[in-house]
Amino acid sequence: MSDAEPQYFTKDLIRWSETLAAIARTGMGFTQSLYEKERYEEVLKVAADIKVAADDALEVRREQDHFVQEWMESVGEGIPGYVTPKVAVGAIVGNEEGKILLVQRKDSGVWLYPTGWADVGYSPAEVAMKEVEEETGIIAEPLQLLGVVDGMRMGFSRFGMYMLLFHLRATGGELQGHPLETGDVGWFGPDELPTPTAGAQWWGDMAFAAIAGDINPATFDAPREHMWRGDHAS
Repeated sequence: MSDAEPQYFTKDLIRWSETLAAIARTGMGFTQSLYEKERYEEVLKVAADIKVAADDALEVRREQDHFVQEWMESVGEGIPGYVTPKVAVGAIVGNEEGKILLVQRKDSGVWLYPTGWADVGYSPAEVAMKEVEEETGIIAEPLQLLGVVDGMRMGFSRFGMYMLLFHLRATGGELQGHPLETGDVGWFGPDELPTPTAGAQWWGDMAFAAIAGDINPATFDAPREHMWRGDHAS
């Protein structure tokens, strides 16, 4: 087994466990049958066992009950009980010098473009504008949707999450990081990215091409040939 295969297998375990848990929680949200609810709870326990196995591979020690309790607390009824991926919005902001706006996360020290969870009552583009201003003090206008990314598939989320990535142009404001969320903010050229910058290997070229004026169709994750056998299946 190659060094990459355990990593792929762990990602598959996480994805399978979250999918099973989502199916079970959705079923619990719609069914009125006590028998079916008991069966769904058993599925949650199986999903939790799978996730514990994934955590063991990552040397993170959590018990099955931890996940079951966490999932059970999120069960709703009817349509609110239908489990879907959470939605985040990311903002690639460029300036007239062709540089990108990055934020250093206070909790991890990692640099990334401004991001935030989608808020009810705002359109995705409005969320992008709001997050940029809140996190950096910069006012920006959205120009195009760059892509839609599956966070779990890309490896930067351990639960179901979609990232909507927008390109925006800075139009005003002054650099001023959020006092609670950011350690620092700044403008960086393609050869000036700070360390560590998260995920630049997949978004960097696309981001700087957009900042330079390229207009391309929005990207998305292509369907896997073996959707449920894992990315590494032959």
